[in-house]
Amino acid sequence: MSRIGKAPIPLPDRVKIRIDGNHISVEGPKGKLERTILQGLSVAEEEGMLKVTRPNDSRYYRAMHGLTRALLNNMVIGVSEGFEKTLRVVGLGYRVQLQGKQLVLNVGFSHPVTFPVPEDVSIQVGNPETVDNQPNIPVTVQGIDKEKVGQVAAAIRRIKPPEVYKPSKGIRYDGERVRMKEGKARV
Repeated sequence: MSRIGKAPIPLPDRVKIRIDGNHISVEGPKGKLERTILQGLSVAEEEGMLKVTRPNDSRYYRAMHGLTRALLNNMVIGVSEGFEKTLRVVGLGYRVQLQGKQLVLNVGFSHPVTFPVPEDVSIQVGNPETVDNQPNIPVTVQGIDKEKVGQVAAAIRRIKPPEVYKPSKGIRYDGERVRMKEGKARV
């Protein structure tokens, strides 16, 4: 049996859950999330805990059991606490600013790159800092949907991924270690 799927999901006091067949909606202080789960899996609320069960032990249902439980757990955490990912824009002369619902990045291209901020996600740009003698700007992506927060952070990082030959350029996740490649050998 799936260890992740077996684990019950604790429901905080402020979170309300509605189960309508295979459609689940979770509402909390930060907002509301809805999801339709796989036909055949069942979700029940018992004594402040949410439990997911499967109809049989086929390989498919074992995989979907753990996935469904993890997705529901992320929904409960999202509406009660929210999710956050921090990026660091590292590079000399690089600038980031928020203009209305657009994130404007000057990251070494001949033109500024504008990134539209989605409705469900908020982005904050911090003050420039110096870490390891390199200027970097923290950019925080926040929201209640873990998938959406990760997707937006990955899209921003994709604009200028960290360079592997020059250690001080690009957009990276906070705490990410970039493995450096060796340059051309000189004789």
